[in-house]
Amino acid sequence: MSDKAKKFRLFDAVLAAVCVVLVVESAAPAAAIGNAQFFWWIFLLLGFFLPYGMISSELGTTYDDEGGIYDWVRRAFGNAWGTRVSWYYYINFPLWMGSLAVLFTDVILQISGMEFSTPVAILIQLLFIWSVVFISCFKVSDSKWILNIAAFIKAFIMITIGVLGIYAAITRGSANDFTISSFIPSFDAGGLSYISIIIFNFLGFEVVTTFASEMKDPGREIPKAIVLGGILIALFYLLSAFGIGVAVPAEELSTSGGLIDSFMLLLNQTRGPIITIFGILFLYTLFSNLISWSLGVNYVAQYAAQKGSLPKIFAKTDKKDMPIGANIANGVIASAIVLIAPLIPSQDIFWSFFALNMVTLLMSYILMFPAFLKLRKRDPDIERPYKVQGGKIRLGIMTYLPMVLLIVSVIFSIIPLDTSEAEISTKIPILIGTATAIAIGELLVFRSRRYNK
Repeated sequence: MSDKAKKFRLFDAVLAAVCVVLVVESAAPAAAIGNAQFFWWIFLLLGFFLPYGMISSELGTTYDDEGGIYDWVRRAFGNAWGTRVSWYYYINFPLWMGSLAVLFTDVILQISGMEFSTPVAILIQLLFIWSVVFISCFKVSDSKWILNIAAFIKAFIMITIGVLGIYAAITRGSANDFTISSFIPSFDAGGLSYISIIIFNFLGFEVVTTFASEMKDPGREIPKAIVLGGILIALFYLLSAFGIGVAVPAEELSTSGGLIDSFMLLLNQTRGPIITIFGILFLYTLFSNLISWSLGVNYVAQYAAQKGSLPKIFAKTDKKDMPIGANIANGVIASAIVLIAPLIPSQDIFWSFFALNMVTLLMSYILMFPAFLKLRKRDPDIERPYKVQGGKIRLGIMTYLPMVLLIVSVIFSIIPLDTSEAEISTKIPILIGTATAIAIGELLVFRSRRYNK
């Protein structure tokens, strides 16, 4: 592609980073930790987010094919581990798509008061899913306006919640205690279970590296996009966390409707034009989240299928060389999820699927960090447009601290940390779903070994 044809600029990359990483719907689950969330935001910003951003910048600009995280792990540890990573990375997306489709109708009900019958709700959810599939058939440069608008809307939502929270705290007080002691984490089951949400909120920068082929100078633009986008994202998350904390007591916060609930409480309104407009903007962010991620996930799935790690259907492309096979598979799996959702005995269907999507995504990143060190040793002479600076000790900390945090967060998400009914009823379905995903991954590893032979 000529430089003239490359339409994806640094400005677009920064907005794409904000759109991909800033996940508005997960702000409420993170706020459910209480004021201790601010400790975890800062700790994980330094201990996970910064090393992750720098490492993904080096890997993404050094190995700039469309295999992304799958290709990095496969190069470092072989095809079997690459297959596992590609499966976990892929399957999280249709799970997320299904959970957001359920949330989509929940938010419509929340802002309008309209009651949907089950068939009507499912029809709306299917339209949501297949609209995402249709838009994902186009190149990122063709649909970048969706991402750019979404980045501004997400920023507006987060800033609005934060500013309203500051005003409410000054004028009428806060729903939560903001004394110094309240910011100290208790390390109990409830708080630790939600740490994975904050790490999840930081993931996605490597998706931006898959846009490298549409940039004029990805070696310079991608690292800048990650730094600038990261600063903005951290600011927006902290603002929204404060606003939600002012509005709703942590123990009463809904994981699915908490953001809209907070806005209603901060404005002292339950219905009206302002609430409706805010809700519509929030619905747009759900749609754009999936568009921004699908482009990266589908490319990785296509590349993995070409290497024999995923089924051949994922390798199918259209006339414009877009990964149509993976895209259609996303729609089929997500559609199946919304069709079976009414049969699941859970009070929070959104959280059930969202948590499983979150766990599989976290699992896919665990080996990315040691792959960074392994590839440094294996390919010492390869050109690195961006290179993480530091000695052996610093690079070791940047590698293994995020890796340990990922492992611990997965354990906290799927293993009941006490014997309470709420903990067991929440974690056991996620544990079963995770075990099922791992089993399917091992079948794919077996298949890929036969394929490569």
